[in-house]
Formats: sequence, C-alpha cells, structure tokens
Amino acid sequence: MLGPVCAAVGDRLLVPGGPGLRGLLAMLLLEPNQVVSVEKITDVLWDHEPPATARTIVQGYVSRLRRWLSTVDQTGATAITTCGAGYRLDVDEARIDVALARELLAKSRGRSAVERAELLGQAQGLWRGPELSDIGGRVRAPELGELRLAVIEARIDADLELGKHGEVIGELAALVDTHPFREHLVGQLVLALYRLGRRAAALEIYQRFAHRAARELGLDPGPGLRELHSRILRDDSTLLTPTPTDVITPRVGVVTPAELPAAPSGFAGRADDLAWLDEVRAGADGTAPAIAVLVGPAGVGKSALATVWGARAADHFPDGRLYAPLRGFDPRHDPVDPADVLARFLLALGVAAEHVPDDATDRAALYRSLLADRRLLVVLDDAGDSTQVRPLLPGGPGSMVLVTSRRRLDGLVTHGAHLRVLGTLPQAEAEAVIAHAAGPPTGDEHPLRARLAELCGHLPLALRIAGARLAVSPQWSLPALVAELSDERTRLGALHVRDAETGIRAALDLTYRRLDPTHARTFRLLGAFPGQSVGPHLVAAIADLPVPEARDRLRALAASFLVTETDHDTFDMHDLVRLFARELGAGDLLPKILRYYLVAADESRRHLHAPTDDLIFAASHPTLPRPSIKTRAAALAWFEREWPNLLAVLSAAATAGHHSQVWQLTRLAGDFRAIHPRRDDWEHILRRGLASAQAAADPQGQAWMHLSHCALLARFDQDQETLPHAEQALTIATESHNPKLMATSLNTIANARYTQKRYPEAQAAYTKALDLATRANDPLGEANILNDIAQLHRTLGATTEAVTQQSRAVTLYREIGDLSPLALALATLADLEHDLGHLDQAEQHARESITLAEANAQDLTEAFAREILAQILTTHGNTPAARRELTLALELYRLAQSPTANAVEATLSDL
Repeated sequence: MLGPVCAAVGDRLLVPGGPGLRGLLAMLLLEPNQVVSVEKITDVLWDHEPPATARTIVQGYVSRLRRWLSTVDQTGATAITTCGAGYRLDVDEARIDVALARELLAKSRGRSAVERAELLGQAQGLWRGPELSDIGGRVRAPELGELRLAVIEARIDADLELGKHGEVIGELAALVDTHPFREHLVGQLVLALYRLGRRAAALEIYQRFAHRAARELGLDPGPGLRELHSRILRDDSTLLTPTPTDVITPRVGVVTPAELPAAPSGFAGRADDLAWLDEVRAGADGTAPAIAVLVGPAGVGKSALATVWGARAADHFPDGRLYAPLRGFDPRHDPVDPADVLARFLLALGVAAEHVPDDATDRAALYRSLLADRRLLVVLDDAGDSTQVRPLLPGGPGSMVLVTSRRRLDGLVTHGAHLRVLGTLPQAEAEAVIAHAAGPPTGDEHPLRARLAELCGHLPLALRIAGARLAVSPQWSLPALVAELSDERTRLGALHVRDAETGIRAALDLTYRRLDPTHARTFRLLGAFPGQSVGPHLVAAIADLPVPEARDRLRALAASFLVTETDHDTFDMHDLVRLFARELGAGDLLPKILRYYLVAADESRRHLHAPTDDLIFAASHPTLPRPSIKTRAAALAWFEREWPNLLAVLSAAATAGHHSQVWQLTRLAGDFRAIHPRRDDWEHILRRGLASAQAAADPQGQAWMHLSHCALLARFDQDQETLPHAEQALTIATESHNPKLMATSLNTIANARYTQKRYPEAQAAYTKALDLATRANDPLGEANILNDIAQLHRTLGATTEAVTQQSRAVTLYREIGDLSPLALALATLADLEHDLGHLDQAEQHARESITLAEANAQDLTEAFAREILAQILTTHGNTPAARRELTLALELYRLAQSPTANAVEATLSDL
C-alpha cells in the first residue's frame, strides 16, 4: 500500500483490476484480520452516496478479489472471509508493507545510530510512491503519510547523530518546503545548517517558521525548537559535535527516583503494544506530556506490560521513574487519595518533608513546577477512574504518564491521552508464558499445552497460574490439569494459587464489586445466557428493560471490561468471565431467552421467503424487543451473526427439557440454512429437533422435522433418501387432517419417486399434491409443486409443456413476492428454454436469476444459474465467457460443500 495498491509475487507486481477493486483491497488491508462492515465499504467507496446496487457491486468485487487472491497466494493462506454483514481479510500481517515499515520503525528504537540508520533506510525504501496512489482518492489513510514522516525523521536523526548533516541538507530543505509546520523537520534543518557553518541561514529558517506559525496558526515554536534557537544565538559549540544523547543539566539537591517494580518474569509477546507505547512517547508534540492509558480486563497483564516497557524505556527518562499503585480495585483498601500520591512523589523528587505543602492544590502546583523541565516517567497503576489520575499529570512536555486501569478512562482523552485496550495473547505467546513457568514441553506434550492455553482463554494471569501449578505441584500431571480445566464446574477453582489471594475468581470479583447494583444484576443475567455474544435487544427482552437502557448497561459493563463490544450492539464475554458470572446465579432465564429467539428468528426468516409452515411468533409478541430487520440482507446478517448463539440455546433448551421450543426454533433456523446450506450443523440441529418433537409428543412438530430433513437431503442432491422421512410426514399429516401439510409431504414423495425414475407414481403424487394445495388456498405450495411438475415433463420429453408449468410457477412466485424461490424458478425456466433453442429468452431469465440470487445471497441458486448461463453462452459460441461463469459457479458450489462441484469441475476442464 506504500505506493500503488498491488501484490508482489517474486519480481512481478500484480494489480487487482480497477480502482473499485483496489479500493476495497486497501480497506481490508488497512484493517487486516478485522471485520470491515459492508456499510463502511459502501460509504467509503461511494463517498457516503452509494448507488442502490452498491451491496451487489461489493459482493461482485469480493468474488473477483477472491479469484485474484487465489492467483497471488496459491497456498490459500490469504483469503477473504464473509463475517455477518462484513468481510475480513485473513492475512499474515508481516506480508503487508505497512506492517513491515512499522516493525522496522519500532525495532530501530533504542539501537545505535548505525543500526537505526540501516533499519530506517530499509523502512523508507518500502515506499514506491504516494500511499494508496492508484485508487482515485476513494480510500484515505492519513496515518500512512504520518508513518512515512516518522520514519524519515527518525532516519535523519540517526544520520545527524552520525555526522551526515551535509548529506541530508538537500532532503531536509525539500521536506520542510512540503511540510512547513513540521517542527521536528524544521529543527533538523536548522541544526544541519548550523553544523555546516551556515549560522545565518539556520536562524533565517527558524525566523521564517516562527513568523508563519504565528500568522497562520497563532502558535509559537515549541520549547525544543526555541531551545535550539537560543543555543545557536549563543553560538553553543556543543551543537557542532554530534552526540547520541541530549545534554541533561543536573539539578543540585534533587534525587533521581527509580520506583518502578521489577519487571515480571515470564513476560511474553506484546510486541505491538510495546511498539505503541514507543510511538506515544516519541509522538509527543512538545507542548504537553505524553499520556498512555492501558486498559483491559482483570488478569490481562496491564501492570506487567507497564513495568516491562518502563524498564526498557528507562534511558529516555534520565530524570527518573515514579510509580504509584492507586488501588482502584482493592477490596481491602479505599482507592488512594491523589493528595497522598503527590506527597510521596514530592518526597521522591527531593523535597524535604517539612516543605511538602499541606494543601492538595499547592502540592499539585509544586509537583508540576518540579517536572516542568524534566524528563520523567510516571506510572500510575490500577486507577479507579479519571478523577484519581488528573491531579497527578505533569504540566511540562518532557515527561510521560503511563496509566493502567480495569475501566476505560475516557475522561483523560480531553487531556491528550492515548488509550489502548489490551486483549488476550495469541496462541504461541500464551504457550510461551506456560513454558516459562513449567519448562518447555516434551515432544508429545505440545497438543496438551496448546489445549491448556485455550482453556485458560489465553489470559496471562490464568496462564501464569497454570504454569505455576505444573511447576510446583508434581502431583499435577499435564493431562490431569487439562482434564480439571475442561470441566467448567472446576475451572475457576483450578486457576487459583493456594496460600495467596491470587486467582481468576478473585481478580474478577474485584471488578464485580465495584459495579453499581443495576449493572451487577445485568452482569449476573449474562451468566445465564448459554451463547457467546449478546446484544441490547436480547438483554432488554430477558431483563424487561427498554432497549436504550439495556444498551447503556452493556456499555457500562464494557467500560469495566466484563464484556467487549466487538461490533455495534454485539458484546462478547470471555469464557472465564462467563463462568464467573454463571457462578453468581441469576435464576432460570431460558424461557425468556427462547421466546426472544423464536420471535427474532421468525421475523428474520420472513424476509428470506414466505414460510411454508404455520408457525407464527413475531406477530404474536408485537411488543417484545427485537432487532430492526427490514431487508433480506439484514435478515441473513442476523442469522449469520446469531448462528453460534442459536446452536448454544438449542443445546441448553434440549438439556433443560424445553422440547416444543426446540423443534420450533430448529424449524425457523432451518429456513436460513436452506438458503445458506452448511450440512454438518444443519443436520445436527435437525436430529435434535426431531428428538425434541418426539419427546414433546407433538405430531405437527415431528412432521415438520421430517420435512425439514427432506429439504436438507434435497439441497445436497439426495432426493432418493427423502422417501422415509416424507412418508412419515404424510402419515402424520393425514391422521391430523392437515391438507397443507399433506400437499407438502406428497410433493416431497413425488420428488423422491421422480429421482427413482418411477415417473407414473411421481406424476400421480404431483397431481394429488397440486389439488390439495389448490383446495387449501396455498399459492406458495402450488408454485413449488408446479416447479417440480415442470421437471417431470422435461424428463418425459414434453419440454414445451414443462415450460408452460415452469412459467406458471414463476408467475405465482412473482405474485406472492417471494424472491428466494423465484430466482431458482427463473434459472430452471432458462434451462428449459435453452433446450427448446429459445436462447435470447433463456439468457434473459438466467441473468435475472443471477441478479436476484446475488442480491439475496443465495449461493447455490447463483451457482446453478451461472451453470445454466454457461451452457447458453457455449451454445452461442462464447467459450471464454462460459468459462468465467463456470469458474464462479464452481467456487460457489465448493463454498456450499455441494457434490455438484465435481461435475462442474469436469465440464470446466472439458471447455
């Protein structure tokens, strides 16, 4: 991205199509391994004025980028994944030039001038021109330009330290012309000119900058540049000799505090977080202290990171390091009063005890005065809130404050603070923490060590406790510890250190006790939810709250890092936090949870297609909170996002004996899987749904579960295997005198007979099914049966009659307004018209089918329609276009795990 957006494969640069494709690729690369929403993509690519077809165009872009990526990285390691209503580029970040530049910049810090110059020269060489230079301004990333200047400034610092002022003077002059308000560059140019004996030119550059900054910005030069100007006016000869560190003027009678605790052993990883702290320190603007705030949940390693970085960065703070534990979450003590901290800091800075002011305001003033011209690191650990921190902020620009807290301290942002949320460790780093305590794993222990890290949730505190238990308790073998942690009932107990108040439960309890009663109750409610993520509508439904209040409560819990807002209105909870919440107890909320999911799933599926069953939940609970789902895309996104939760809720409900709700929710969820088929989990919930319908002794539920199983088998071209399920459904429907259910069952039986080539029996069943659907006033059932009758006529050689029946089905689908089966019916009609040689009509219907299927995310239907279009194009003699359509069809069939992929692959090979 540091130049035109492209991929380098060996010596070749591969460019992915037009500006739109390159713009989408740039957006995904700017947030690697993160979900970028479709809404954000359309807003950026079309500057907040997307066309009506924007989502369809983006889907096409993604398909094309996936094909392009398969040629760029044939290992498949780099790929675009669909995640709800967005896309994620799965990529090794080390392969992105931006990440490499940042790594080289971070790696250069603390090195000798020669090493810095070499590393930063490599980083600067990554630029091939202006960043993102070939995407028509669609995607803007000013941080990349800032990164380039940071690299250049750091490289020139190293060159000046090496005495290369003559070599950089021309480059500096050009840079200052381009960036006239970049103070660091101006200072470098002034210093280089002075060292070359051009004192008058150096002073002129300073005066020009000072006048322009005052005139255009209303600002004076910063203290660093002013000091350089003053030293040049004094003709300070020490400036002529390059020196690796600035001259620090000692203060008589003032000690140099070094209060940081020892860095913890076993610290692993956190390279990006350490680099971020380096950037905050280096990026101070010269007018105020740098302030970095590390926030995150209990046990994530905030204090460890602060002390490790403080030890590594000690050379940048020659006037000392102050440290204060603020005890914001200590149950045995009140939070430390800032006035007491100020008194301690003043004593550490050499102020005599009798000279420490009694008034807190006077203490703060003296503290700021002492630090005004000094370079200190102030670490404030475990802050309870922003008010505890504000009095402890220095006033001068040379120092840095590093704060840790279990709460988001957004109130410090107004003071120029930079916030960073710490997450859990990656797998390899998590295993390294265990290995530091317990030693490296033997050859056969690697899988168990990996599992142990997963059971600890990659949380540093849990990992250290697990490692310690392996190291100091010989009776604990690795398999035994993994077994104990695998049991959710004993996991928190196992992550506790005896004879010490250290453990996950104890750490979380400190945070929980600081919640107000309403937020504490909401947290307990979340412990009763069996899924992974929650939203405000679910919380509102189970807590009997308005949705805005539920959202506020979730965000309050997120501010204390008991949950994490991973996307808008989507809040995840760490596994260990969930176990802790579950221990607190909130009663049986499953009935309310099931009611919510039945209502939301029913509302969502009605945007996918008209239901064939008579289950009605959305209209029956009009006041129950639910997400606002107005479009098919929103419905698909809801199901995709909530699918893991649906599986968890179904499992918990079946275990608890809520059998009627289990088969009903299975039926609703199956309507989504019929459109986005994934065989393994669809088959799993259908088995559970049928078992629950049988346990509930519900004939209608059993019939619909059998028919849902038929839909799954038919979706994967196994119509012959549907017969036993369809016959059982027909028996139940006949006994209950349900003509609509009888028609659906007979149609499924007819399909199975057709697959078995028992055409007379199939035709008789189709005829009876059509008559039943007509008498039951079921137009959707009629259309479905006509669809299947058309295929029978085609097989029997009556293609003209087949077109007639298929056209009737298409007309009915249009009248009903059900676009999901309409797309498939149009593709089937195109296939029949192609057989009759009506190529223009066939192509028109095939393309309409593709458009509908793309817009409605019907992968299998789109694949089938593209396959038909490829046949039509082949008949037209347009083989290259046919190959393109078949390639797309093959990709979609493989995505859906359809066996049809093999046949399409063979056809493509023949072409």
